[in-house]
Amino acid sequence: MDHQKVGNGASSGGGQRLIRRVVDILLETWEHQTDEGGKILDFNMPDKLMKIFTLELGEKGAADDELVPICQSIVDLSLHAGHPAFYNQLWGGLDEYGLLSAWMVEALHTSVYTYEVAPLFTLMETYLIQHIGKELIGYPDVDNIGGLFNAGGSISNMMAIQLARYKQNPSVKTRGNHAFDKPLIILTSVEAHYSIQKAANVLGIGTDNVWKVPTDDNGCMRPNKLEEEIGRAGKEGKLPVMVNATSGTTVLGAYDPLDQVAKICEKHKIWMHVDAAWGGAVMLSPKLRHTMKGIERADSVTWNPHKMLGLPLQTALLITRHKGLLLECNSNKSSYLFQSDKFYDAEYDIGDKTFVCGRKNDALKLWLTWKGRGKADLTAAVENAFDMAEYLAELLRDREGFQLVLPKVQCTNVCFWYIPPSMRGTVDWKSESFREKLGKVAPCLKKRMMEKGSLFIGYQPNENRNLPNFFRMVIHCNPRPTRENMHFVVEEIERLGADL
Repeated sequence: MDHQKVGNGASSGGGQRLIRRVVDILLETWEHQTDEGGKILDFNMPDKLMKIFTLELGEKGAADDELVPICQSIVDLSLHAGHPAFYNQLWGGLDEYGLLSAWMVEALHTSVYTYEVAPLFTLMETYLIQHIGKELIGYPDVDNIGGLFNAGGSISNMMAIQLARYKQNPSVKTRGNHAFDKPLIILTSVEAHYSIQKAANVLGIGTDNVWKVPTDDNGCMRPNKLEEEIGRAGKEGKLPVMVNATSGTTVLGAYDPLDQVAKICEKHKIWMHVDAAWGGAVMLSPKLRHTMKGIERADSVTWNPHKMLGLPLQTALLITRHKGLLLECNSNKSSYLFQSDKFYDAEYDIGDKTFVCGRKNDALKLWLTWKGRGKADLTAAVENAFDMAEYLAELLRDREGFQLVLPKVQCTNVCFWYIPPSMRGTVDWKSESFREKLGKVAPCLKKRMMEKGSLFIGYQPNENRNLPNFFRMVIHCNPRPTRENMHFVVEEIERLGADL
């Protein structure tokens, strides 16, 4: 792309040639990122990385022959999330249909707020919301299903709180929290995602008013404790505006008992939201969906297909069984976008349902992947991920030097400690000295993993249970994990930690 030809855009043949050259680099990298011999990341400390890669910008644009190696360097210095040993996050490798759809999204370059600028995509988004609401969640009345694709699960969870608050008192839209004569509280489990607290902060409810409900030995919300907290709120003159249940907690992978939570919410007339951002993929599987029994009783549901299914970041949605509520709650009727006298049915202008303006075309990512894969293949991928999680757990149960954090694996999170040979003769879980030493093992091993680039697994303590640092391995659908991959994880940890 000749930098003298400013503004030629898509008409520039040079620009197209540059794009093709860089696309070739991306495809080559993407095709080989699952090679077992390659590094997940060529890790460098920030000061070294800033010396390796020049960030400075100038007055003149760079020529193609300069930009191509720069793009290659960007690729080389970036994480390869499709590597079969990347288990660090709740997202991983990218599905090929997802990659195709993401490129289409950027190339077609539109914002999904009005039918006139995104005719097919507004219809596609509406169809997906209703299809998922009816076929996966199980809402009986498709005409009352509403929702939106959002920029991540945190936004969806915040929007759910906003809906719950509006349903409780519509004047909150104009008067704010002053519309309530009692302080609002949100009830969620101690293992819930931190986005609930962040949303309470943004919405003026306050983080102190997010009440944490205790969990059982498997990390699931205890319904009797939820009932107790609701009773306490009444005695203290506070108004429970929403209960947030989680299907697949971030660290432990726990599924809250939705049927029991729903019964309590219906009894007290409290909005029930389910954060299924991570664990919602089980809705695709007849074999696994029992873990979300009662989901159809929820007022709203968050689900992020970009997590377990391997769709592009970000593909996230909120679905509710109160169709008109999003528009009532958020509509501003901005006259430059949402005119009332349009020549087509303005119901297809979906952008006024949200508190943002410009919106990415995220629906295409899910639609094209589902169309290309088919539900049967998506289901098989989810079930395989769960099978591999259980297989890994069995390996660890029978392996000297490994200890599972939970008695059973519920989702595809496998949490465990590695106890190096030097500590195996002094295992005493009641000893603070032992626990302190054990807490240093995971950070040390993580450093070695990253320096070698062979394996990525996250770690964390659990303050709720007073547990020292442990590994949280997250198994995704893409690339499809195998038993050989699980054996590699165990053996590589043993290699890296043998001398600790």
